[in-house]
Amino acid sequence: MPADLMGAADELADQFLRVTKRYLPHIAHLCLISTFLEDGIRMWLQWNEQRDYINMSWNCGMFMATLFVIFNMCGQIVGCVLVLTRKYVSYACFGLFGIVFMQTVVYNILWDVKFLMRNLALGGGLLLLLAESRSEGKSMFAGVPTVGGNSPRQYMQLGGRILLILMFMTLIRFNTDPFTIFQDIFGLALMLLVTVGFKTKLAALTLFLWLLIINLVQNAFWKIPSYRPLHDFLKYDFFQTLSVMGGLLLVVALGPGGVSMDEHKKKW
Repeated sequence: MPADLMGAADELADQFLRVTKRYLPHIAHLCLISTFLEDGIRMWLQWNEQRDYINMSWNCGMFMATLFVIFNMCGQIVGCVLVLTRKYVSYACFGLFGIVFMQTVVYNILWDVKFLMRNLALGGGLLLLLAESRSEGKSMFAGVPTVGGNSPRQYMQLGGRILLILMFMTLIRFNTDPFTIFQDIFGLALMLLVTVGFKTKLAALTLFLWLLIINLVQNAFWKIPSYRPLHDFLKYDFFQTLSVMGGLLLVVALGPGGVSMDEHKKKW
């Protein structure tokens, strides 16, 4: 019975992929860059607040604070446009990686485990996007040999999968509520499947749906008046989670890559 149920779920996931394969990568890209796009627009709309916060936090002067806001805003918006138009995607990914690193340092995220893990998960989505932009036969670094037939792209897919699941580690709640215990065990099992690349598309799609429900329920910023600080906090959390969901959709669309149990099963 469990084998039949798993087979039916696999078939359902394959059918979903066949129906949506033309649109899924575009939806994944839009979701993935959503947090950068939202943050870039927020930099424009809250220009004075952002500049004053940087100046107050780092005591760097208004000129340097203004430069930071301009770089942050332009870097994110330009990177998003390049990703959506599929122009210079590799350069856009490296630029957005730089933005993530810079924000991690400037906003002191290094000392907040939850936000650090979510930023790393966001980096995992960018790594998958970078892997997608590389053809199977083209190495990211000219002249670098592959090991065991695995290209750098496949190792990027592995790294992206591992980083993506860090988002779900922040959702685990250790208490005695039966439903919470079920969620923790269910989520951990799916995270493990995505990490090792077993039943990857089904596990990633299930995690996407689970995270979609959690995001709509827990981060409903539209229900909070815009003048309350909680509104901005939930909005930030919502779009960052949406970006990780985009990374999961890329896993569904691309597959796990060569460094995975799914790929090795084909050789058995």
